[in-house]
Amino acid sequence: MALNYQIFKTRALTALIFAVVMLIGLLYNFCSFLLLFTVIHFGCWYEFIKLIKKRYTDKYLRYSLLGLLYITLPCVLIICLYNPTTTIIGLTKRLIPLMIFASIWINDTMAYFVGSFIGKTPLSKISPKKTWEGTLGGVAFCVVIMALLGYYIPVAKVIAIPYWICIAAICAILGTVGDLLESKLKRMANVKDSGSFMPGHGGFLDRFDSLLIAVPVVWAFVYFFI
Repeated sequence: MALNYQIFKTRALTALIFAVVMLIGLLYNFCSFLLLFTVIHFGCWYEFIKLIKKRYTDKYLRYSLLGLLYITLPCVLIICLYNPTTTIIGLTKRLIPLMIFASIWINDTMAYFVGSFIGKTPLSKISPKKTWEGTLGGVAFCVVIMALLGYYIPVAKVIAIPYWICIAAICAILGTVGDLLESKLKRMANVKDSGSFMPGHGGFLDRFDSLLIAVPVVWAFVYFFI
């Protein structure tokens, strides 16, 4: 799969704007964090219902209830992971949500690059552009880079490196599962993208599909082990 530089340029510019908006929402205060995930929640719900209606015209209300598990639960849990009562350095209370987003972003980016240059073996018929080489490369780079961030960023040392590695691995692996699940939903609805709010990236579900599957497992890991 050759690297398409025009697509990459469009995706990179959109991703830069997206990253700025996300960082403001994640870092400014709890209200901005809550507002950010309220928008994400309803944006994902809107697109999810559209996909379900295309596939199950007469019974879409029954299947739409699955969105409570698929969309609402992860959004509630990531808000729970934000700890507004933490009194250490301000970044600490936002650290785990930031770890989740950073892990998913690194995994997606590195999987794209590795798959573009050396990807040959298709990962799944659901998403023909994904390759095993890209997927494994994304996971490997994600774990290594996140471990280095945990080691070198002073405020991050409140969470031990093995936990950084585990969270990175969870996000990378389950993030890929989330991407495949959303690809399956789009294939069932016979659409290319779930929406169009981000040029080159698609809609809300296209952008947050990895997050929706990874967050519940990260929450459980943090709750039981950290």
